[in-house]
Amino acid sequence: MKFIGFVLLVFAGSWYGWQRMHNQDAISKPIRYVKIEGAFQYTSKDRLKAVLTPEMKRGFYHADMDNIHHLISHLPLVEKVDVKRVWPDAVHIKITEQTPIVRWGDHALLNKQGDVLTPDNISEFKNLPIITGPEGQEKKLLEIMKGIYIVLKDKSMQLAEFHVNDRRAWQIKLANGLEMQLGRKAPLENMQRFLKTMDLLGEEQLAMIASVDTRYPNGYAVTWKPDTPKIDWKAVTEKHTEVDGTVPSGTDAGKIKS
Repeated sequence: MKFIGFVLLVFAGSWYGWQRMHNQDAISKPIRYVKIEGAFQYTSKDRLKAVLTPEMKRGFYHADMDNIHHLISHLPLVEKVDVKRVWPDAVHIKITEQTPIVRWGDHALLNKQGDVLTPDNISEFKNLPIITGPEGQEKKLLEIMKGIYIVLKDKSMQLAEFHVNDRRAWQIKLANGLEMQLGRKAPLENMQRFLKTMDLLGEEQLAMIASVDTRYPNGYAVTWKPDTPKIDWKAVTEKHTEVDGTVPSGTDAGKIKS
């Protein structure tokens, strides 16, 4: 019996020693490699390092993969992230970023689904078109903007801004600076009426237009850029037929119709 007790004591001591060394190894085993994949351009390395460092210091066994996933997922413009522990000493992370397509007001962005995104630095996206409008209407206004963009592109015009005020009146601005007041009653039809007369004007005259107000029942008003020469509307209209529109030149108004 004494012999058996001795054997059990030795066995228990060996197991205790092994368990202690294993625990120490689990605590001290470092993460030597962090592999980050993804074609991302808005998430900085410094921001990722700041997020990851506290967990990486906890070691291979104790770093919380769920917490890493949570922290990276909540970085601006991150759409999806996958995190996994890879034996013996690595963590692999794959990041997919959002793709913003327009600015929403002065401080936010919209992706193609119309979801609101808040970047760290909005100035990085100054070349994107901008939408402003009532809060909660992001998805609806984005779809409208897409339609306007296509219509204008067919006329070799590039949309830069689309604004809708609290009264639901529309205003757009093109990349060349031309502004259009479209109003709230049939704004798309108002825009189409102006676009129909573009061929009457030609590129030279279009380049002289500062703004267009289409909020008239049967026409539109034009504000010309300073020093624009007076246009001979009679000569212009003689070349075309069946086009209506009221187009003032300075203080002069004329009916484009023949």
